[in-house]
Amino acid sequence: MKKLLTVFLFAYLFKLTAWGQPAPAAPLKNAPAKLPRAADGKPDLTGIWQAFGVALFGETGELRPGEGTKSVWGPPVGPAPYRADLAAKVKALASDDRLNPQVQCKMAGVPRITGSVVPFEIIQTPKKIAILYESNHTFRIIPIDKPHPTDMYPAYMGDSVGRWEGDTFVVDVTSFNDVTWLPGPGHFHSEDLHVTERYTLQPDNTIYYEAIMEDPKVLTKPWSYRLILRHTPRDERIMETDCAENNQDPQHIIPAPVP
Repeated sequence: MKKLLTVFLFAYLFKLTAWGQPAPAAPLKNAPAKLPRAADGKPDLTGIWQAFGVALFGETGELRPGEGTKSVWGPPVGPAPYRADLAAKVKALASDDRLNPQVQCKMAGVPRITGSVVPFEIIQTPKKIAILYESNHTFRIIPIDKPHPTDMYPAYMGDSVGRWEGDTFVVDVTSFNDVTWLPGPGHFHSEDLHVTERYTLQPDNTIYYEAIMEDPKVLTKPWSYRLILRHTPRDERIMETDCAENNQDPQHIIPAPVP
């Protein structure tokens, strides 16, 4: 009996993990048959979303109990395709947490901020979409069907303009500084970074998010980043996150001498 129970348990765990891969997200109960749509007929992205559940339910990525733990979609995208001569720099940056821009309380940048462990809110109108991030009080206002301004200067979050391609909201992001990182440890980029984001609402009320990153100065080819965005619990809301740049160790600050 004990041996039979062990075999059954192993088979069950194998089914769940699929050789270490996350189990597919369980379908929502009473999932809508059609996409929720805004007054203008576009898929309604309004609401509070989160990619990972660390801040809510632990390390599983499960934002609402019973809806599965899978956090990414599509085939594996593979490692970041850095130029061979830059591999040592990536390794050096990854080896020291103090070099992480977010550890220094700097804005996470795009697309890294989408995978943050705290939620963000999408506010949708026919002419623009705003994304309000809990991380560092950061926000983006994305005009729809407008060109990039001609007088932009490099910024942490870049400059975003959007358009609808069918039921997918596509955001073109340019004008980055070179301070932020791409997803993953040590994944730096240059000011030539170009990101194309795609937000596709699903019938189970999740969003399939994809960001394609291109940077000819550091990457040998475009690199994709994919996440499944889920609504946070009904009573969740955007909170205040306070992080003062370079103020990481206040107990060891030496007071200035009194004149």
